[in-house]
Amino acid sequence: MSLQWTFIATFLYTEIFLVVLLMLPFISAYRWQKIFRSRLLGSFTRFANAYFYIFILVLVVLFCDSIRDVRRFSDAHGDEIDMRNNPTAETVLNMKMFRAQRNFFIAGGALFLALVLRRIVTLLSNQATLEASVEATKKQAESATAAAQQLIDAQDDKANEKNAIAEATATAKELDTTKSQLKNSKEELTRVTTDLATLKKQATATNNEYDRLMSEHAALQAKLQSVEGAAGGKKDD
Repeated sequence: MSLQWTFIATFLYTEIFLVVLLMLPFISAYRWQKIFRSRLLGSFTRFANAYFYIFILVLVVLFCDSIRDVRRFSDAHGDEIDMRNNPTAETVLNMKMFRAQRNFFIAGGALFLALVLRRIVTLLSNQATLEASVEATKKQAESATAAAQQLIDAQDDKANEKNAIAEATATAKELDTTKSQLKNSKEELTRVTTDLATLKKQATATNNEYDRLMSEHAALQAKLQSVEGAAGGKKDD
């Protein structure tokens, strides 16, 4: 195998290994994106597109060259009339045909896996970006939900505060009404107490006057009895 085809075969095996490695399920797309953006691969990824197109062009040229060799040796195999009488020539031709077909499969496989590898890397990067975007959107939604909940709680607190103020106002009004009623009751009690004291004084004065009148009546009655007794004595004489 010539040097160039040895290099292409090595690259093909490397591509197979990288494809299998990228398809491992336990390595996340975010971790692959961190590896792709690492400082080690930064200088390479800066010119990755140029390297990729140059290498694709080389693979296309080698692939076309392998197709040309396969067709050339196929045509030569059909044009050889005395091939059965010349076993050495047939062996050499078959060996060249095998090499041409081997080179065809190596170049075609390397070209195909290069395209697949680039597509996988692109999909992993996009998936990591989408996961980061989804995570950021989720955090924003959680923050918005928390802010909305705080606003609702604040509104509830304001409503509760308004209700408390209304209840306090109603209680203050009831207290003022009760105070007014208590004041009126005290005034009424004072008036009734004053009237009762007046009535007591009047009753005491009436009792005293009644006792005085009774005393005068008793005195007059006694006097009257004495006068009647004296008058009766004179009649008897």
